[in-house]
Amino acid sequence: MIITEPGVYDIPADVYHADPVPGGSLSSSGARRLLATCPARWHYEQQHPPEPTEAMDLGTAAHRLVLGVGPELVEIQADDYRTKAAQIARDAAREAGAIPLLPHQYQQVHAMADALREHELAAVLLGGAGKAEQALFWIDGPTKVWRRALLDWLPDVEPTGRMIVADYKTAASAHPDAISRAIDTYGYHMQAAWYVDGIKAVGLAEDVVFCLVVQERTAPYLVSVVQIDQLAMDAGRHENRKAIELYARCRATGHWPPYIEGVQPVGLPPWAEQRFLKEVTS
Repeated sequence: MIITEPGVYDIPADVYHADPVPGGSLSSSGARRLLATCPARWHYEQQHPPEPTEAMDLGTAAHRLVLGVGPELVEIQADDYRTKAAQIARDAAREAGAIPLLPHQYQQVHAMADALREHELAAVLLGGAGKAEQALFWIDGPTKVWRRALLDWLPDVEPTGRMIVADYKTAASAHPDAISRAIDTYGYHMQAAWYVDGIKAVGLAEDVVFCLVVQERTAPYLVSVVQIDQLAMDAGRHENRKAIELYARCRATGHWPPYIEGVQPVGLPPWAEQRFLKEVTS
């Protein structure tokens, strides 16, 4: 499938992640990764995607059960992957596009999905009137860069004209303090601003609220629903603009620079400098 017009598309996740825009487009996760590393590494990773981790598999599996769309889940009848038979079964599942799960993992993600459905607000945000995993494609005004986003759940617009969009995250902790740290660490504020801008760009709604539905990966699989506040949204939009402009420059020049070009002075980290200064001045 090739995307040549901005809009909303109901396409499989693997097609979305393969980037169906001729010449390439930038996603929220791509923008976050571009700023977290350097263009050279980012460009390499686009051509050589990393192998999925256990945490990624669990997250994808939980999404599958909560949203009702995504890859098949295959329960591998083994305690671990140390045996040849278990490894063959795991690799066969991946080859078929499925998510392999050991029995305890299989039970875990089903228990998580059950717990989330019992959370009235989360269940509505991720399963009310609307559609699961809808892809947005639009063109950035200042740079003409194609941008894309894959929404966990695209809800219908409320009679008031407001749209409340939620993204599902699994985490070690759903405590508000832990979520705040995760927003900074993983750039969820960038994702929030990216999705809101995409929804507005394709003309779905003008009044958009972004929430995170965060669920713990351990029993009793607690769920927290939080709204990204305005300051965080502003910071996320600011970071997004830096990423888009960096991407646009690299695309225009064909040059994806490493961390450093030439020679750059590097000293001690601030805490070590302070320790040294304290020792020599005391």
